[in-house]
Amino acid sequence: MSADAGQAGGHRVVAPEVDPDAKVKGPASYFPSIEKTYGRPIQDWLDIAADGLVEGRAHMEVVSRLKDDHGMGHGHANAVVAYVKAKLR
Repeated sequence: MSADAGQAGGHRVVAPEVDPDAKVKGPASYFPSIEKTYGRPIQDWLDIAADGLVEGRAHMEVVSRLKDDHGMGHGHANAVVAYVKAKLR
């Protein structure tokens, strides 16, 4: 489990603080769009993904759950799961 585990209100993976003037790369670059599109803070999505991965679900199983249960698009779901997976290592 990563150093992020157990921080900030018990979240397994803490949402990054993004400088609006910085060019964000990787999965986190999707986070502003995810919040705008689905109307929930990115921390909610990170928590859902972390719960699934910690329970032993495979990457694509968690992606499918975000898509099927929450209506998230594939690219957004994959970005959330990839970010969480990298932080849990």
